Amino acid sequence: MKQPGPIAVFDSGYGGLTVLSKLVEHLPEYDYIYLGDNARTPYGTRSFKVVYDYTLEAVRKLFEMGAHLVILACNTASAKALRSIQQRDLPTIDAQKRVLGVIRPSVEVVQQWSTTQHVGVLGTVGTVQSESYPIEINKLFPSIVVNQEACPMWVPLVENNEFNQPGADYFVKQHVNNLFEKDPLIDTVILGCTHYPLLSPKIQQYLPDGVKLLEQGDIVGESLRDYLQRHPEMDALCSKNARVSLYTTEQVDKFKQTAGVFFSGEVNVEHLVL
Repeated sequence: MKQPGPIAVFDSGYGGLTVLSKLVEHLPEYDYIYLGDNARTPYGTRSFKVVYDYTLEAVRKLFEMGAHLVILACNTASAKALRSIQQRDLPTIDAQKRVLGVIRPSVEVVQQWSTTQHVGVLGTVGTVQSESYPIEINKLFPSIVVNQEACPMWVPLVENNEFNQPGADYFVKQHVNNLFEKDPLIDTVILGCTHYPLLSPKIQQYLPDGVKLLEQGDIVGESLRDYLQRHPEMDALCSKNARVSLYTTEQVDKFKQTAGVFFSGEVNVEHLVL
């Protein structure tokens, strides 16, 4: 019998902490280990190969640290690396280990949210260019019309703690308006980046009346609960001591300063080299 280990959450930076906080809220009894590859962020503008290489490197490290289940809390990594890791790498690493992403859970609920069946996606350049959201949505719900808008300035605004400042309004309004110029019938908008929930108040200001904003944290939390119920063999491999460990590839002090914006719990973080 393998030794149970923490559920691992990986992100290119800080955004995955918005997902981690919801996982802890929904499933507090589990152990979690978070890794932010802050030294190499952002992933959103990098090529498919670079994102895949970086993500695989992090996944292998998290497995070495005892995890059997890794959640890619980065939409770009989920879009550019998840499928290759699942299909090509896991069978040779360990067929019992699992890597899950954040795109599929969001896609599975979108039809319940949308009345017009017109959906918008706000994401990084990498996530939008990957076409992952339109592809996955149209696999499950061929009748849904999907339009996307890349928002390259939004992650820097959040990571530099400028998301509440007046200057952020220009960039938020610009991209929200661009999305609705593409399709005025959109009634549901997916925040396709885990950084973006911190911009939600400003995004809501510029959305047309009645448009719903789909954030990923709660959805991923509920999806993970369902997954573990359906896969008791994986649940048995997840340790349950209510512990959370945070790691960064960047300077610890820098991570601590910013992590508090994303994660309300006490932040104790260690440096890790990939």
